[in-house]
Amino acid sequence: MKPTLTKGWRLTGLLCTALILLITAACSGNNSSGEETGADVPQGDITLVIGAYSVVKDAFADLLPKFKDKWKAETGQTIAFQESYEASGTQARAIAGGFEADVAVLAMEGDIDKIQKAGFITHDWKQALLHDGMITRSIAVLGTREGNPKDIHDWEDLTRDEIKVLYPNPKTSGGAQWDINAIYGAGLKKSEADTGKKDPAYAKAFLEKIHQNVESLDKSGRASMAAFEYGVGDVIVTYENELIARINKGVQYEIVVPSTTILIENPAAVVDVNVDKHGTREAAEAFLAYLETPEAQLIFANHGFRPVDDAVMAEVKDRYQQPADLFDIHYLGGWDDVRKKLYSPKGIWYQVLAGL
Repeated sequence: MKPTLTKGWRLTGLLCTALILLITAACSGNNSSGEETGADVPQGDITLVIGAYSVVKDAFADLLPKFKDKWKAETGQTIAFQESYEASGTQARAIAGGFEADVAVLAMEGDIDKIQKAGFITHDWKQALLHDGMITRSIAVLGTREGNPKDIHDWEDLTRDEIKVLYPNPKTSGGAQWDINAIYGAGLKKSEADTGKKDPAYAKAFLEKIHQNVESLDKSGRASMAAFEYGVGDVIVTYENELIARINKGVQYEIVVPSTTILIENPAAVVDVNVDKHGTREAAEAFLAYLETPEAQLIFANHGFRPVDDAVMAEVKDRYQQPADLFDIHYLGGWDDVRKKLYSPKGIWYQVLAGL
């Protein structure tokens, strides 16, 4: 009888274990919105869900505790954060597809627009903040290995046969679209200087020459940077702030600021449908307002971003190199025009990708 009793206890134990696992799985839920999201929702009087592009993760590690203390002092309420960091385009599609972020912090306004067009943002998000909805700035630059062994000084050097280039995939990465915009815009600027007018054909050919030297199209700017630091490629096209942040952590990069490059502006917005569902509108709006304060802007600057606050920028301007010719998205016709001309299914970028 003893063996039978042992088998019975084993069977009972297995059934109990299976039941516990099923209950745990049911209670834990499944959040597939980002590659760097915690397994459990943190506990607090209120939880704010942040859906952000991966580049701001390090800055938010400093900013979120500061806002938590500020909110506690002002309201007496404890705030917790559920954070998701992904490539900007991927994050935008997740929120537009139902990931219940209260706040979207993304690489470019086109990604916020995707969420708005899906019906989740119902207010004029550009008017909600002081700087047309933007919370940080940067510029597109080139990063080389220590000592710049390939002697790279401007965009034209990226067309040389022996140069291996890295930038991410603009289908998933907002940073990649800024990179492509910078290269294409530099081509327009060169044609304008030579002929007196913008020549889209010249700009496309210029982009094509550089793209022919691209080693791989990674999912995000962070993924491209990881590949570069692993030893892939000779030069990476990326945000200035990304290189500054890595240099501050002891990684050996040389920053090359092209003579002509684009001003990058990064937006944030409250996601109306989700904050109203969660009852977090007041906290979400206060958080975005905090990101514009001098304290927060200086924290962004300490992570390599260019502040949108003019007074803070004046305080830290010596940290940044100034390109000879800096243009913004309006030089390319604005985001609506850029999306149509460059990134539509038959646009310039996809023609370059297909070799057309």
